[in-house]
Amino acid sequence: MIEEANRILREKGYSEAQLGVHVAPLRGRVLLKGSKIVSPFSDGEEVVSRLVHECVPTLAELGRRRLTPHELRDFLASAEPRPRDVD
Repeated sequence: MIEEANRILREKGYSEAQLGVHVAPLRGRVLLKGSKIVSPFSDGEEVVSRLVHECVPTLAELGRRRLTPHELRDFLASAEPRPRDVD
């Protein structure tokens, strides 16, 4: 999954130094880090892979801006299915 996420980031125009997915020191976690994110984002492989696929814009779309872990968490929160009201 890490290799796939990094391949997608390269297709979106990022170099490894700008944005890459790396194994984290904590078991079962990976990091999204680089110069195009304010601080590293840590979560499970599936979550980070989903963010790379669905949330991270192309380098051209991001422009001079940098991603923040906060906006990535906001994306995840807004994309989660909401519980249905139970009568």
